[in-house]
Amino acid sequence: MIDHDWFSVRQLAEKTYAISEWGHWEKVHSFLLIGQDKAALIDTGLGIATIKEVTDQLTDLPICVLTSHVHTDHIGSHAAFDDIYVHAADEAWLKNGIQGRTLEQIRFDLTRDLTSDLPAYFDLEGFVPFMGEASGLLRDGQLLDLGQRLVEIIHTPGHSPGHVAFLDHQTQFLFTGDVLYTQTPVYAFYPSTSPEDLVTSWEKLSRLPKIAKVFGSHNQLGIEPSILDEAGRAAAFLRQHELVHWGSGLHEFGQLSVKF
Repeated sequence: MIDHDWFSVRQLAEKTYAISEWGHWEKVHSFLLIGQDKAALIDTGLGIATIKEVTDQLTDLPICVLTSHVHTDHIGSHAAFDDIYVHAADEAWLKNGIQGRTLEQIRFDLTRDLTSDLPAYFDLEGFVPFMGEASGLLRDGQLLDLGQRLVEIIHTPGHSPGHVAFLDHQTQFLFTGDVLYTQTPVYAFYPSTSPEDLVTSWEKLSRLPKIAKVFGSHNQLGIEPSILDEAGRAAAFLRQHELVHWGSGLHEFGQLSVKF
């Protein structure tokens, strides 16, 4: 049992955990993969509470943070860790700040439409998104060895230039960040997004073999791998009907939707 007043933890497989913030309207998930020598933490959540308070209860191994992309809801506890990795195309955002969002907008979105009480210690007026140097850069096709456990990096731009997904070779779980999830639209309508890149990323993911389960970073926790076929069909439809551009609106395909 994990003791925390903000995060919930669910074990997905042996030494594999989802750390969720269900009380926030975005329903954010981070993921901890534990190897023999070290652990990988995929994203660090909103920053309303420090996720290290949870990971310290799950492992005493060194933890490297794998950043799916540099948006506020994925880098909230980065400051609590020393070993942080990001794709080169998002590195400048990590170092200098996220493009296109004011601090006032970020603070407003952080605490609106909550279904759980904020922790008493959370200071909204003092909240500032993490900015700092990366320990290293992630690249497409790279294999990270956690010790008897390999994690593959898959560059999946569109939602951000440096967005990456992660394939855990031990479980065949695919962690898709914000490029693929269900229940609310995937977003690619901001100036910093690319509809063309997002559709290309869906096509890329749809070709991956032998995926056991898909885990997006929001909403439903655990999606059947058939969502990847659905993403491939959606990409083909969007291209055929010349809808892959900003302003074409909301497009729905069964359990998958996207807004350009």
